[in-house]
Amino acid sequence: MNTEEMLEKSQSYLRTFCQVIPERCVGSEGNRQATCFFEHEIASFGWKTETDEFDAIDWEDGGATLEAGNHSFEVLASPYSLACSTTQILQAVSTLTELEQADLQGKIVLLHGEISREQLMPKNFIFYNPDEHQRIISLLEEKRPAAIISATGRNAALAGGVYPFPLIDDGDFDIPSVYMTEEEGLKLLPLMGQTARLVSRSRRIPGKGTNVTARKGNDATQRIVITAHIDAIKGTPGAIDNASGVVVLLLLAELLADYEGNRMLEIVALNGEDYYAVSGQMDYLKKNQDRFHEILFNINLDGAGYREGKTAVSFYELPLAVKEKLLEIMTHYPGMTEGTQWYQGDHGIFTQNGRPAMAVSSEWFTENIDSQEITHTPKDRPEIVDCARLVEIAAMLAKFLPDV
Repeated sequence: MNTEEMLEKSQSYLRTFCQVIPERCVGSEGNRQATCFFEHEIASFGWKTETDEFDAIDWEDGGATLEAGNHSFEVLASPYSLACSTTQILQAVSTLTELEQADLQGKIVLLHGEISREQLMPKNFIFYNPDEHQRIISLLEEKRPAAIISATGRNAALAGGVYPFPLIDDGDFDIPSVYMTEEEGLKLLPLMGQTARLVSRSRRIPGKGTNVTARKGNDATQRIVITAHIDAIKGTPGAIDNASGVVVLLLLAELLADYEGNRMLEIVALNGEDYYAVSGQMDYLKKNQDRFHEILFNINLDGAGYREGKTAVSFYELPLAVKEKLLEIMTHYPGMTEGTQWYQGDHGIFTQNGRPAMAVSSEWFTENIDSQEITHTPKDRPEIVDCARLVEIAAMLAKFLPDV
């Protein structure tokens, strides 16, 4: 397959994942279409495939309304929230101390200011869950408000580029919640102590999700695992986050269709990096809990292919000889450079289990991870991806992996 053919394929794959398939949020029909397409395509290149199904929840946003003091306020239903229709007294909380002291039972609580400055990690999220986040969730469940309104700003590091961001994004949290902009929150604040009417028509939909694993090679005790998450946040095409990474996996699989080496290459489309329960990652952890010692290293693709800047490759305890070999190969690919470390991706699964890793992303993505306004929004479209960069990444990895 020559470069022109690879470019055409990468463009076709990107269209399929971002436009032909309507959405890829875990538990949805679009997500199932994406994993089926990936498995069928990679199997056609001679890779032995395996699928692992898990329970998941899709979510339907039926809209939300808030009325108080003869005014209407713009609110959005929090992802995976339960529905509600309630008329209750409003009470505001802006700090953890205020939350600890407040009597919220049966009220509608407005979380604003300091307490809503960053998106709360889901209650069962094991990879990163600050004590303060856990304390806030625990107190809310203990104090049992009728519903929660959060007034939020911007927090690209945890919530991507969306504004306002949902403070609560958790299908395991059962207090109905909505969110609004900081500006709407300031308008609502003077009405504390008055009665408000909140209606949210969100709905949880039981579903399934699937991880797809493809393998070539003979020795399962010496595995090189190449990963990219195939899911995307609801409401976004998810081009850079992370259809581009999945496209590289498929290009790489075709380039290595004739691989017959001893070391096992394991390509995994993980399903859940942008899902509150990270179910695909949890399933992979469970399957490999006694097998991480077999993994020589991980290569994770996330945020790759942005149209500006270079491809950034970062390293995490990679053996020196392996790193030096890759850096030498990268000198033949002008669009690539060594990048800074970042930890908000699936390579963290491997580093937290004592395995070396490398992450392939974009300079733009890693340098602006705390401020960019594209990922997790409708702006994350195929137009921001340079497919020539995806071809270059696949070609570089295809040159590197057979002889590492």
